[in-house]
Amino acid sequence: MKQTLQLKLSQHLALTPQLQQSIRLLQLSSLELNQEIEQALQENPLLERDEPTEAALFPGANDALTHTRAEEPAAASEERERPVDADWSADGLEWPSGGVKGPRDPNDESDVDAGELQAAATSLRDHLIGQLALSQLSGLERLRVAFLVEALDDDGYLAQELEELVEVLPEDMAGEPDEVLEDLQIALKHLQSLDPPGVGARNPRECLLLQLANLPPSPDNTLARAIVRDHLEQLANRDYARIKKALGCDDTALRDAQTLIRSLNPRPGAQFAPLDTRYIVPDVIVRKQRGGWVVQLNQEAMPRLRINRLYADLLRKQRSNGGGNLAGQLQEAKWLIKNVQQRFDTIARVSQAIVDRQRAFFDHGEVAMRPLTLREIADTVNLHESTISRVTTQKYLASPRGIYELKYFFGSHVATDTGGAASSTAIRALIKQLVGAEDGHKPLSDARIAEILGEQGIVVARRTVAKYRESLSIPPVNLRKTL
Repeated sequence: MKQTLQLKLSQHLALTPQLQQSIRLLQLSSLELNQEIEQALQENPLLERDEPTEAALFPGANDALTHTRAEEPAAASEERERPVDADWSADGLEWPSGGVKGPRDPNDESDVDAGELQAAATSLRDHLIGQLALSQLSGLERLRVAFLVEALDDDGYLAQELEELVEVLPEDMAGEPDEVLEDLQIALKHLQSLDPPGVGARNPRECLLLQLANLPPSPDNTLARAIVRDHLEQLANRDYARIKKALGCDDTALRDAQTLIRSLNPRPGAQFAPLDTRYIVPDVIVRKQRGGWVVQLNQEAMPRLRINRLYADLLRKQRSNGGGNLAGQLQEAKWLIKNVQQRFDTIARVSQAIVDRQRAFFDHGEVAMRPLTLREIADTVNLHESTISRVTTQKYLASPRGIYELKYFFGSHVATDTGGAASSTAIRALIKQLVGAEDGHKPLSDARIAEILGEQGIVVARRTVAKYRESLSIPPVNLRKTL
């Protein structure tokens, strides 16, 4: 076979480095985007943040400063004539108690709840060991209690059996198994007497009984202890008839005992768990203007980038020599700035298209949510569905009704009698309203909810109602029954 060369023209898609970077930035969340930019700032000397000047942050600041200085003599004279308030300190440098406060510094934790700070700073182990250090126990007894403290889980429960703990005791506390087990049982009693009440329990029943034993005696307490000890499963299943028959109590007494049990904490150690607060920075903000809803980019979420002038001038002077590595870094910096701007422009376009179609939601709430698909938005903004999926993932919208992920506004639909469709979000909101307004003595079953929705023109099966109800964490009808 003779080998020959042939020239052939064809079209194919190629992902350039710039396009790959644009796609990657588009699917990043705000936090991930900032991390990406920080890395680029460290690696590329031609890229820097465009920090706003003081004049841009505080327009008219110079005029205000001049105006203030002109009024200083009059203000000082008025201050000398004003009598000193009793709440002020002697030197006049401290604010009085209950005085006016300026804008809160986000780094200032003085306004944070003291209980939250204590829970974040003190672990359950430290809290218990601190009480143990003040007790009258002997050294060996303290060691046994401290050993049990180390075996507690995050909720304050002793998950392991004492017999298992005997086998892993340190050598300085080891001995005859029967004697050591008895010593650990005594140590457990000491542990269960510490704060918070219920700590050291081995199951929820024991935890609730320990807390009830810590409360003052009363008829409600006596009945509550009997319920927790012998009828906790029936109480969880709302089988009130069997409880009343077994304990010989009426509805009022059972209701009071149930209220007391509900006031207890089944997870006493959870309050000492470390705080894991996650903040969401919305990418866009929705405001109502002239009767319509308008999307604006959140300027605080937009990184301001620019080319470093010093390196750019240096590169311009060395352009005759090729510029070396700086030329490539300059091109990368330009790409990043352009792609970041394009990312936010795309988010703004897609968000405005979503808001235009969900205008009824912003006016009336979840019950007015309409069905929406990625294809509809893609056709509106002339983008691919995959691009819309990237834009709406981990991107958030702030509105007077709250902060929502853009994915929230998309959902399946259910047919109506009129031939239209109802959003699954709207149906969930209707189910939540129906359950919230139901009679606790006769709660609505899933079949009855389906009938009510059918009367409103929404055709939905009972199994669909059950699925939506479970997604809302609403218990079934037998667990919603009240006395």
